[in-house]
Amino acid sequence: MFTGEYRHSVDDKGRISVPAKFRLQLDGGAYLARWVDACLAIFPKAEFEELAGKVGGLGIADASARTFSRALFASAYEVELDRQGRVVVPASLRDLLGLAGDAVIVGARDHAEIWAPAAWDDYRKAMAAPDALAAHLTGLGI
Repeated sequence: MFTGEYRHSVDDKGRISVPAKFRLQLDGGAYLARWVDACLAIFPKAEFEELAGKVGGLGIADASARTFSRALFASAYEVELDRQGRVVVPASLRDLLGLAGDAVIVGARDHAEIWAPAAWDDYRKAMAAPDALAAHLTGLGI
């Protein structure tokens, strides 16, 4: 399970150090892709393949399903960690998020997310009020 919040630098080559506690989970390969909420997701290979199967099962007649499929797979890159535990974030994805200098990596249960620090800080502040978080839980059965 991916948990926690970590701040790391993005070097000139677009490499970001993956938190040490996430590395073992990504050892068998990983996929990096654009994700919902203005961030990137890094999935272990098996988790991404499971997600791909679910997306593949969506109806092709559904415009929302086609849009999500295109957005996900057009931005997905198979990645590997280097010996220092870093992953290269392709320039197209760095540009999409405005990643330069620093990044925030957060755990999101079955994957990790990579955020531009300002976007993450805004998102976190928006959820800081108990009422805001409670409103998002309505109807989820939790």
